[in-house]
Amino acid sequence: MIGFTEAAIKRLSDATEPGDIIRISVAGGGCSGMSYSMSIEDKHEEEDTVFEFENLKVCVDKKSAFILTETIVDYVETLSSSGFKFNNARATNTCGCGESFSCG
Repeated sequence: MIGFTEAAIKRLSDATEPGDIIRISVAGGGCSGMSYSMSIEDKHEEEDTVFEFENLKVCVDKKSAFILTETIVDYVETLSSSGFKFNNARATNTCGCGESFSCG
């Protein structure tokens, strides 16, 4: 199951309206083969797995759910950047910029 840190939940709560659904998915691309995607939607697909974290609804498509099973999403702020970080225990390789990954 995908998880979220308190920092990620707070940031997503601040960025969404009641009724919004966060879609997390994995797509082909990037220098390591796959990349993460996050978007805000107003509904989910019938085949999606839907999770609730506090006041957030998160949906994941069937194909991405397997890859994201052991993933924790965090929100990180540093002096030089800020954004969501995906800590995926299934990732066997990541690119130097951290934007893409592969699973062995």
